[in-house]
Amino acid sequence: MFTRRDFLLAPAGAGAALLARRAAGNLLDLAGRVPSPPENRRASDCWRASRGWRAIHVLNRLGYGPRPGDVERVRSLGIHPYVEEQLSPQSIADWPSRFAVRRIEIASLSAPDLFDYPASEVLTELRRATLLRALFSERQLLEVMVEFWSDHFNIDAAKGDCAWLKVGDDRDVIRKHAMGSFRDLLRASLGSPAMLVYLDGISSTKQKPNENHARELLELHTLGVRGGYGQADVEEVARALTGWRLRRFFSRGERVVDAASHDPGEKTVLGVRLTGSPEDNLDQLAERLASHPATADFIALKLCRRFHGPGAPSSLQSRVSLAFRNSKGNIRQTLGALLFSEEFLTAPPKLKRPYTFVLSVLRGLGASSDGGPGLQRELDMLGHIPFGWPTPDGPPEDDSRWSGGFLGRWNFAFRLFSSGIRGTRIPRHLGAERPAQVLQTLVQRPITPAEEAALEEAGDSGRALALCHPEFQRQ
Repeated sequence: MFTRRDFLLAPAGAGAALLARRAAGNLLDLAGRVPSPPENRRASDCWRASRGWRAIHVLNRLGYGPRPGDVERVRSLGIHPYVEEQLSPQSIADWPSRFAVRRIEIASLSAPDLFDYPASEVLTELRRATLLRALFSERQLLEVMVEFWSDHFNIDAAKGDCAWLKVGDDRDVIRKHAMGSFRDLLRASLGSPAMLVYLDGISSTKQKPNENHARELLELHTLGVRGGYGQADVEEVARALTGWRLRRFFSRGERVVDAASHDPGEKTVLGVRLTGSPEDNLDQLAERLASHPATADFIALKLCRRFHGPGAPSSLQSRVSLAFRNSKGNIRQTLGALLFSEEFLTAPPKLKRPYTFVLSVLRGLGASSDGGPGLQRELDMLGHIPFGWPTPDGPPEDDSRWSGGFLGRWNFAFRLFSSGIRGTRIPRHLGAERPAQVLQTLVQRPITPAEEAALEEAGDSGRALALCHPEFQRQ
């Protein structure tokens, strides 16, 4: 494994060191160093402003990067038809994904049966299914939205019984509603046993309401920190969420109401009265929060940051928010307002988060993987493994959080090309390809003579170092 010292201070005669020093300088200064396609007018980069660049752009933003043949397909189909296709995942047969996860029995089990397995095995298999779908699914936008909502309604599977309960949350809350109605997604999350455990709802009583879930619901899931709610709203929401428990023995993990712990009184949240049963309270709460204008603004902001970037123009955010309100929280229509916009199609490059980087490498090279412990260990070392973020805010979008982790990316690249990741392999022919050809496969553009010379000087390490090219760190 390369350390920073090894990478930068290798002997002067070592071929890898020459490119390593160049790569280190480029990568450590990555932010702002890779110009957006319309601004890059060097002869070798003119192609980037063509339809080929647009195809790569939508493949990178709507999914986890192109696999071999994807760019040609999107160019042939057309950008807008491809976006429309991805917005309708039910129209895509997606046999590669179904085939990849067909033997992962745990993904289809319910909570009582899941508790027959060790937590570590359940979580490993859940992550395996997640990674295999992201790698091989033709429904790439759906997989990105599953990741987006998993981050938005973040649950750390290491807490309590969440390792078992997150399987149902992933299947019946996030994945089921990822491209549907935000109101239905929110309502499902409010009733999620995994969320009940993660945000301490199982300890909330009418005598002592726990405000943890209430506060995160308002601040992180719906209105946003400046959404216009006050402490009184937090307290009233906390009252509405009291009394929910999980069975501990028969039907373990099933959500039930403890009538003695639920507050049956009338509550008022953001000017709306909540009455009736505990289930009625959840219905009314979901309806009120999903329809609030601040929720539309907050969801629009987060979607624009994910698909456009941190510098998304306010005019685009306003149009996306309007689409959310006009469609009553229809996620597909809201995404359409964003993904068909000229601002999205001309958005500047943004830094790939580690999860996206790893998946884009494997997809770009046409690699095979079982999604198992070997690949999961790599993501864990990069600090971005699914269902492993410890705080309710979820993994951040901003570049500053991830821009200091390039050494881990370099080590991943070297392990991949040295067959050091158990269960994951690159195609055999790539081991004999010239490094410049590997880079061209990844960035999908002509390689400059200077790039080719630097990679060739790195010798056998050049193929791995091609993965560290500054341009490929962006999407």
